[in-house]
Amino acid sequence: MATNIQELKSTLHERGMRMTPQRQLVLDALLVLEHATPEQVCHHVQRSTPSVNITTIYRTLELLEDLGIVRHTHLGHGAPSYSVHEHQHVHLVCHRCDTVIEAPRELMDDLRGTLRARFGFSLDASHLALSGLCAKCQKEIQ
Repeated sequence: MATNIQELKSTLHERGMRMTPQRQLVLDALLVLEHATPEQVCHHVQRSTPSVNITTIYRTLELLEDLGIVRHTHLGHGAPSYSVHEHQHVHLVCHRCDTVIEAPRELMDDLRGTLRARFGFSLDASHLALSGLCAKCQKEIQ
């Protein structure tokens, strides 16, 4: 997955597409925000270009995901979170305070092996969010 604007432009060009101003704005927002919902991307983009609407953001994110330039992860019940960076972590989401902890993917190796052996299933742990309680929330409810 591309990690900077030049690589992203090259990826688009290789696929017969050009870097439109809207695509540039969305990619710039994702590079700054790292993980962001479409609404967060829209808010960021509208600070410099108020005429860009949420529909444009959703369409652009969908296209960029279809092209393999961005990925999304569901971190909870709300909108997905998008990123241009290759995910090298698993998201641990506190369902009480919404804190997101990024844990190394290697923590899922045993589960990945078990799923493959028992079910023939290949887990993509880079696209995974696990829900639970963070340490702070656990202390508060005890």
